[in-house]
Amino acid sequence: MEEEPSIKRAKEVLRIEAECISNLIDKVDASFAEAVDIIYKSKGRVIVTGIGKSGLIGKKIVATLTSTGTQATFLHPVEGMHGDLGIVTKNDVMLAISNSGETDELNMIIGSVRAIGAHLIAFTGNLSSTLANSSDIVIDVGVEREACPFGLAPTSSSTAALAMGDALAVALIEKRNFNEKDFYKLHPGGSLGLRLRALVRDVMIKGAQIPKIHSGKPAMKAIEEMDRQNKGFVLVTDRQTHLIGILTDGDVRRLIRKGEDFKNNLIDDLMTPSPKTIEEHASLARTIEYMQKEEITTLVVVNDKKRLKGYIHLHDILGRGGTLKISLTH
Repeated sequence: MEEEPSIKRAKEVLRIEAECISNLIDKVDASFAEAVDIIYKSKGRVIVTGIGKSGLIGKKIVATLTSTGTQATFLHPVEGMHGDLGIVTKNDVMLAISNSGETDELNMIIGSVRAIGAHLIAFTGNLSSTLANSSDIVIDVGVEREACPFGLAPTSSSTAALAMGDALAVALIEKRNFNEKDFYKLHPGGSLGLRLRALVRDVMIKGAQIPKIHSGKPAMKAIEEMDRQNKGFVLVTDRQTHLIGILTDGDVRRLIRKGEDFKNNLIDDLMTPSPKTIEEHASLARTIEYMQKEEITTLVVVNDKKRLKGYIHLHDILGRGGTLKISLTH
């Protein structure tokens, strides 16, 4: 059955834009590192400028920078020509965004910015443009084609500039050693602030809801417990509740294919030892980061003595049904 034209077109747009972002990887070079270093050492702000779609992308980059520890503001080029250039000082760094590098309104303020003494970084797809030739550092955000079927509407090019802006912001996060506590200071409200403030123990599943079995028990007992709890895994502990291993439904399927004998084996013979864990006092921000790094959605929760305290699923962090539900009593 042939796909609907709109579905086919949407998939093509996503493929084109994904390829354009992927192609940026090889363009990140010493110029990018120099841009990060200049912004990091600057005593002023990052003044982001651009017009049209580039201006909208610039505003998003400003929002990302300011929320992650880099002072930034947006300057509209036209307003800049009519007095707003007064916000720019020699200690600032201007980030100018223009795919063509020949945007008249933008290039008209470049000379004034250079006269003020501010550093100028360009995001452009035209390395021989007026903007590129006027800048201290040029970051290539060029794309092979727009996702627009006419090649006219900024689509891939604006996505590429946005992605490079994110890369710049994240590189500065690491450069500044900006951590989750710093992030929370700037995000005290809303679900994001709650998530960063909360600890694993605030949302973990614990007590009788933990699918668990003692070491030395028959493997079939572990499978029965897994079925009863219907969580997709069972945890194995010693008599003092120290975590020893885990058996997942995926493990069971693989073992069946291998012809393992569940009836005559102990759980210790079939479990995976030393499952990935997180401590109960870890922040949810750190937990999410760890889950992303390990590409997993569930973690076993232990205390500092490696005793089983519970387990946590990504849904329990983000809130089942889309709402973060936690109790901040500590």
